[in-house]
Amino acid sequence: MSITARLLRYFAFFWIAILSLGTFVQYLSFKQNTVFLGFKQAAIKTGWYMPAFYCHIFGSSIILLAGFFQFSKKVYGNRPLHKALGKLYVFGVLFFAAPGAYVMTLFINRGKGVFASFLIQNTLWVAFTLSAFLLVRNGKIDEHVKMMRRSYALAFAAVTLRFYIWLFTVLGNGVNFENNYLIIAFLSWVPNLILVELINWYAKSPLPP
Repeated sequence: MSITARLLRYFAFFWIAILSLGTFVQYLSFKQNTVFLGFKQAAIKTGWYMPAFYCHIFGSSIILLAGFFQFSKKVYGNRPLHKALGKLYVFGVLFFAAPGAYVMTLFINRGKGVFASFLIQNTLWVAFTLSAFLLVRNGKIDEHVKMMRRSYALAFAAVTLRFYIWLFTVLGNGVNFENNYLIIAFLSWVPNLILVELINWYAKSPLPP
């Protein structure tokens, strides 16, 4: 692995760790007086939002960490560990993070474009993750790895979403400026998928099963 690639991996892991650990520190007390939840009081009163919210944020935090190590050659070469982390990732996406995201999407209230962005992203996330699971079950390792890259690119959108919110806040008016949140919503995951398709196109085949 080149020095540039290593630095990018370390940089990505740093932000994944910050996001994941920060989520547990901030929300493990299950208090509802945080800044973000302050804007969601109407949704919270429905009784649907908070269970979905906790499923999504805690599930996403765990699978971000689990998925990151799946692309390590050491973990990939350790079949029991790779298999265990893979099951954790797939189970976390399909039964916690993605279902929670679907419910949360209903309460975004930032326009049809933002709603469509998160709905498409989440649906693709489920489709890619389920496809990756079925592919490895059928022994199609190369296609499985490519599909898992796509799935993790959408999981990583949790990181890029917050990065762009921070960037737009520093350079402009954050998410409150007209159309900013719409731009951020698509920017958080579409470039990720484009980058992964380039990686899939140029990457060598993975190790044999």
